[in-house]
Amino acid sequence: MNRDAAREAVVEAGWQAVRDDGRVRAELLEAAYAEPCLRQLFPWTGMGELHFSRCTERRWTWDIPYIQPSSRGTYWVSGPLRSQTVGPAATAQEAIAMVVQRLPAGCGPAFLGTPEELAAHEATTKRHTD
Repeated sequence: MNRDAAREAVVEAGWQAVRDDGRVRAELLEAAYAEPCLRQLFPWTGMGELHFSRCTERRWTWDIPYIQPSSRGTYWVSGPLRSQTVGPAATAQEAIAMVVQRLPAGCGPAFLGTPEELAAHEATTKRHTD
């Protein structure tokens, strides 16, 4: 299996794990998975929140906003850091759009590895393009 196929398999397994754990509303998962920009990232959950990582292994990246459940089926978009807020969203689709608008520049498919390996890869790539 080549590296791209391996990455895609790991990301897809991440999406399945998030579906299976039941901590995130199904409508939010469906909306996030339907968005190609987010479907290529590695999903993870915490306290009912839906997070997205640019790498596939823990300690996942914290440079993408995340979505929290709110009252009456609404959502709250925060981040990327816990101290940062984006705002309320009436629907899952609105919350997804708010995250997509704030994706880091060049945010592509999840990197197969850790945040440290991703940083080293990006540093090497940047040196070769400068």
